[in-house]
Amino acid sequence: MNLFRKFISLLPQTDRRGLGTVTATTATTTTLSTLGGGSITVQGTGVEVGSQAYYKGEVLVGEAPNLPSYEIEV
Repeated sequence: MNLFRKFISLLPQTDRRGLGTVTATTATTTTLSTLGGGSITVQGTGVEVGSQAYYKGEVLVGEAPNLPSYEIEV
């Protein structure tokens, strides 16, 4: 018996929420450009092209606030 796996199974399982920029929409889906440079197509619409949006799993959650971002080189 692996005690660590047993412990992990007690924790709530949640999907991480992602952030991306809307690049295209159809009648039922939205395509997002992710922060890592990839692309994902999720179910749902309602966010304009060029805006940032949250997604959870493969479902569009909603529009994200348009906040400034900074890149810092270390």
